[in-house]
Amino acid sequence: MSDEDPYLWLEEITGEAALSWVRERNEETVSALASDPGFKVLESEVREALDDDGRIPYTTRRGRHLYNFRQDADHVRGLWRRTSLEEYRKERPDWEPVLDLDALAEAEGEKWAWAGSAVLGPDHRHALVMLSRDGADACVVREFDLEELEFVEGGFEVAEARTQIGWIDRDRVWIGTDFGPGSMSVSGYPLQVRRWRRGTPLAEAELVYEGRPADMTVTGSHDDTPGFERDFVHRQIDFWNGELFLLPAEGTEGTPDPAGPEKIEVPDDAGASVHREWLLVAPKSPWLGHVAGSLLAFDFEAFRAGEREAAVLFTPDEHTALAGWSWTRHHLILTTSADVSSRLEILTPGTGPDGWSRTPLSGVPPLSTASVTGTDPDVSDEFFLNVSGHLQPSTLYRGTAPAGADETVKQGPALFDTAGLTVRQYFAPSADGTRVPYFVVGPEDRTGPGPTLLYGYGGFEISMVPGYSAVTGRAWLARGGTYVVAGIRGGHEYGPDWHKAALGANRVRAYEDFAAVARDLIARDVTTPAQLGIEGGSNGGLLMGAMLTRDPELFGAVVAHVPLLDMLRFHKLLAGASWIAEYGDPDSPADRPHLERISPYHQVRTDGPPYPPLLLLTSTRDDRVHPGHARKMAARLRESGHPVLFHEHLGGGHAGATDHGQTAFNEALVHTFLWERLTPQR
Repeated sequence: MSDEDPYLWLEEITGEAALSWVRERNEETVSALASDPGFKVLESEVREALDDDGRIPYTTRRGRHLYNFRQDADHVRGLWRRTSLEEYRKERPDWEPVLDLDALAEAEGEKWAWAGSAVLGPDHRHALVMLSRDGADACVVREFDLEELEFVEGGFEVAEARTQIGWIDRDRVWIGTDFGPGSMSVSGYPLQVRRWRRGTPLAEAELVYEGRPADMTVTGSHDDTPGFERDFVHRQIDFWNGELFLLPAEGTEGTPDPAGPEKIEVPDDAGASVHREWLLVAPKSPWLGHVAGSLLAFDFEAFRAGEREAAVLFTPDEHTALAGWSWTRHHLILTTSADVSSRLEILTPGTGPDGWSRTPLSGVPPLSTASVTGTDPDVSDEFFLNVSGHLQPSTLYRGTAPAGADETVKQGPALFDTAGLTVRQYFAPSADGTRVPYFVVGPEDRTGPGPTLLYGYGGFEISMVPGYSAVTGRAWLARGGTYVVAGIRGGHEYGPDWHKAALGANRVRAYEDFAAVARDLIARDVTTPAQLGIEGGSNGGLLMGAMLTRDPELFGAVVAHVPLLDMLRFHKLLAGASWIAEYGDPDSPADRPHLERISPYHQVRTDGPPYPPLLLLTSTRDDRVHPGHARKMAARLRESGHPVLFHEHLGGGHAGATDHGQTAFNEALVHTFLWERLTPQR
């Protein structure tokens, strides 16, 4: 391909010519897929599952209330609401409306989407509400009164930007936002941490810390744990390296404290967090004699004084990885993954021979995922635990550490028929001999190959774990298809080394792993190349593009959502510069050759095996992965004579949709496309 890019004009997100091209492609795709007799039926079935009243309403505890954000047929944009624990235990709780986004959107003439909230303890009256315009990452911030249930006149308010904000106290917040030239990183995130006082102009907020121009971002945070109040700054150097600083206690009003930020001396690539008297460190490289992927606990004040003796809370092995942890008031809930299935323990500091005791948390079935969805660590040992599997609807438990999760609070509905279906786990040998785990969900008694959909991601330490999907169940499994999820390198299925194995110039390991799973499925007679479809989004969309151009003979159809595809310009588009640590730098002579080799946009060929048909989906409002990636790839493939369909929602952000209607339409497009191409004889 020439160094000159003839399709740069498609990077003009709202350019008249580019949007005209988008509308033409959208019409072609809708005409090709939505006219299918089964399209509306499928769209309706998916929408019905998304809107189902029985879906578990997951909550966050704020004082005596449990808060939930809900979208359904009556609240398309969503309703922020709350209830009590007593009500929540009921089959149909009585919810108190807090903020109706549909009403707000209508009143203000904006397509508002929920982007989260931050609530100030301990009285939990004051909230910072984040609102996105049609799903973008950038958002506006407004202060909300949770007693009066209205926005605070003259309260904290921030214009649209990639803002990072959090409470210090009733009258102050930590904020990073667009303060003008030099205040935002190349990838569009804040480089300044400021302390902003109520009633003063935002532009005059006190600058406390400033990152370097090449940094990814910096953030400030306040720990309001009673007796352990303190403030931190986190400097994110790049996606995988950062520094944690403890800020000095504030001096007398008007008298600056001469002490500067104190760096917490942990490795830059380690995860580190402070809770009460404990510093937890998850090193991603060997450190202090401990292997990568461990979890270590230090007395925080002793560590600051130079002490380096750690309590080892977890040590990985070839099958087991650290998946996460959550604090309650007196305990730590540790989540690990054993060959991509969850295991949990409750750890108690101050007891046991090494200073910590541990109790297994039972009740997690094989081939399933368990996650702690909420705790209240300043107040109690309460926790909520969610458990699900590919064929197992979610169950939400409530428990108290260390006793365990003994109360079933909610049971998700069975939204598709699982009779005759089974889940199996296999391991495929990759090109270098690595065993790659994958799950196969499908008919138990199938004899011979059938239509199969293989999903993957392979990047940014994101693990592909078991989970219940009513959409996949209704749109694919219920029609007789087989669904496969691959845990390829680049993810975190086996810890930091599994991720690092596919970083930078080694990205091809992820692609070899995915191709190995495809070949293993064919060898096991689960499917054939003509019946094998693949799907992925974002970095997984890059994976799809790589498979299309590297191994087209293995697949019968490809679907890529909000994909990353031009690997020589990704760093110049929106948030792309923040991913250089994952992929490499196109401006570096050392990195550019491997980036060109893995860049689907630059690897499109007209000779060799024919490409399978491709469906590309993106969003005009995606301000993370530029829609130009998908647009340009579609144009290049069309020019080269390869089969491609393209659809772009004008809204939706990086998720590709902001409401259930858009999601149902997208899924109907995807599964109509796949079913028609993988089952032409049916």
